[in-house]
Amino acid sequence: MTRDFDALTKVPEVTLAFWMIKIAATTLGETGGDAVSMSMHLGYLVGTEIFAVVFLAAVGLQIVSRRFRPFVYWTTIIATTTVGTTLADFADRSLGIGYAGGATVLAALLVASLVVWHRTLGSISINTVSSARAEVFYWVTIMFSQTLGTALGDWTSSSLGIGYLGSAAVFGAMLALLALAYYLTRLSRVYLFWAAFVLTRPLGAVVGDFLDKPLALGGLDFSRAAASAIILLFIVASVSLIPQRAAERAH
Repeated sequence: MTRDFDALTKVPEVTLAFWMIKIAATTLGETGGDAVSMSMHLGYLVGTEIFAVVFLAAVGLQIVSRRFRPFVYWTTIIATTTVGTTLADFADRSLGIGYAGGATVLAALLVASLVVWHRTLGSISINTVSSARAEVFYWVTIMFSQTLGTALGDWTSSSLGIGYLGSAAVFGAMLALLALAYYLTRLSRVYLFWAAFVLTRPLGAVVGDFLDKPLALGGLDFSRAAASAIILLFIVASVSLIPQRAAERAH
């Protein structure tokens, strides 16, 4: 039996596959963003402009779609991670805000987005993302969370000197704690979701940096283009082969 489209949202049900693809997408955002801004020598500002156009086009297509379409949704997620990478790097490095300063500003913007969303529509649950207004709030919030994640990953791995693998262990441990909280406590599932959504981004960012940064900086010095292509193939295969359903709309 199929579910009525009117009873569904336009975002996927949150499952293990969702988190697996999300982490891969955030890793691709780091390697792909670096490939354009650094390997192609276009710079952070031009890279941001390019990915911003892709992001706006993807969000527009997502909003006008009448129902959940996995490839459209995940294309939009990837667009937020790539523009988030170059935007964070531009603010932190080119503008000289620094990783800690950039993370602080972006955290404030993320909280503000969630607060305004909640006050406007009464909920920040993904089960309410079924209208154009809710989708705008959803994608703006995701945009801030992806950009914040890049700044957090750079802050821990570089400024705090933890390194890429150390940072991956830190963020992985924090996600594990959130998983335990999900299964063992009655903490709000909505807040736990957004906390996990934010933390998957710096995890993917430091993994991406570990793959493509020079050996002297603690990375594996893989080709950014090759790493991005492999991760993209993994995402395409996952979206194609793993069944995904739209989340049910809140009543």
